[in-house]
Amino acid sequence: MLLANAGIAFDAVPADIDERSVQEKSGLSAPGEIAGLLAREKALFVSSKNPGRYVVGADQTLALGTRLFSKPGGRAQAAEQLRLLAGHTHELHSAVAAARDGKIVFSDVGVAGMTMRRLDGSEIEAYLDQAGQAVTTSVGAYQLEGLGVHLFERIEGDHFTILGLPLLPLLAFLRGEGQLNV
Repeated sequence: MLLANAGIAFDAVPADIDERSVQEKSGLSAPGEIAGLLAREKALFVSSKNPGRYVVGADQTLALGTRLFSKPGGRAQAAEQLRLLAGHTHELHSAVAAARDGKIVFSDVGVAGMTMRRLDGSEIEAYLDQAGQAVTTSVGAYQLEGLGVHLFERIEGDHFTILGLPLLPLLAFLRGEGQLNV
């Protein structure tokens, strides 16, 4: 959606990599480094099958202190994540990488601070009732561009980073490569 809204023509190609295996083998524990690694691996995977083309990969991690979060596996796990995040500031680390001919030619990681308001059990349950299965599609059990915005009291950082793609640095790279004329 972000690329389309920016007027960039692209083909969406899934990167069939085992993200958890790549993360475990790397030995990395810093959220930004993990997001960067996964974005690069996705770009490289698709680039190897698309010679001569720029391939963009992206990934996002969520950290509360040293604890990393993944997409919840269901409602119960989503509720637990929301209980842990409520009343605290967590960080979203969004990474983007571009590859061409099997080589990384650009990468960037953005960080946003997200302060969730205090939520009691009934507020969490009401949110989960309204959000439905969407809570399992994003790390942290929320989508800020939708109903999830109600969970927050303060947000610090780039809007595109929060949505999962540091778009401004990517656009600057593409302009520098002569791929954009705007």
